[in-house]
Amino acid sequence: MKDPLKVFSGTANPDLTTAICKELDIPVGQAQVARYSNDNLFVQVGENVRERDCFVVQPLQTSENIVELLLMLDALRYASARRITAVVPYYSYARSDKKDMPRISIAARLIADLLVTAGANRILTMTLHSPQVQGFFSVPCDHLAPTPLFCQYFQRMDLTNFVVLAPDAGSAKRAGAYASRLNLPLGFVDKRRVSDLQVEVRSVVGEVAGKHVIIFDDEIAAAGSLLETVKSLQSFGVADIYAGATHGVLSGPAVERIAQMPIRKVVVTDSVAIPPDKRMPKIEVLSVAPLFAQAIKRIHTGESVSAMFE
Repeated sequence: MKDPLKVFSGTANPDLTTAICKELDIPVGQAQVARYSNDNLFVQVGENVRERDCFVVQPLQTSENIVELLLMLDALRYASARRITAVVPYYSYARSDKKDMPRISIAARLIADLLVTAGANRILTMTLHSPQVQGFFSVPCDHLAPTPLFCQYFQRMDLTNFVVLAPDAGSAKRAGAYASRLNLPLGFVDKRRVSDLQVEVRSVVGEVAGKHVIIFDDEIAAAGSLLETVKSLQSFGVADIYAGATHGVLSGPAVERIAQMPIRKVVVTDSVAIPPDKRMPKIEVLSVAPLFAQAIKRIHTGESVSAMFE
């Protein structure tokens, strides 16, 4: 691999950056992130990056993560990096992709504009809640999918009498990709979101009675949607229930809800950091480091990223 490649880490998920760099066989770039007494953040790149191809890995779990990434991009820009790629395994605010209520912000577009303004020449992300957010960027944006990871995991099981289920109609296309690759039938849930923590399930479309079900979604935040989906499936007489989601945000009451659900396994990735207190035997974490490492290598060498999934 060419010498100019540099991969830096924000503080949101340094373990993922370390794993990516291990796959690439390079050290993590030197950078310092500190906080002043007035809560302002201080960022300094600790090595020469002039004319280097630089990547910054930072999932956007919190507003502070966003500010930190903006500062790191800006620092690299002023340090004369040749190209700067923002590697955003989890892109928050992707749900805010349209003006569906009066007087609200289209935050997904705002964050995209901020990243580009701060110095990002390219974006590398994974499983956007709304695929159209990819078009909000005025710079190239590569959109990865963890489909191979989840399929490899579930293919180790006997998939006889299984069905893939999308948690809502909007997720049917994403879940359909899993169903096609696993050669399983597809169903979906008709639901309505009542609030951030609560959803209402109206019906289940597809043959699920007596079958083992795998629910595929883009993320599990408060787990309200997963909880109501599991409850509704019980009334249809399904057998075992599994769930797969790219982003294990696990906010609010998520862990408690999962612990109480009659669900065999919840499979997520390490696109966001999952602390030890949120891990349990029911939750399986797959690493996306190999996928991001391969994508970074391809971007650096000018190869096709989409060819990874062909």
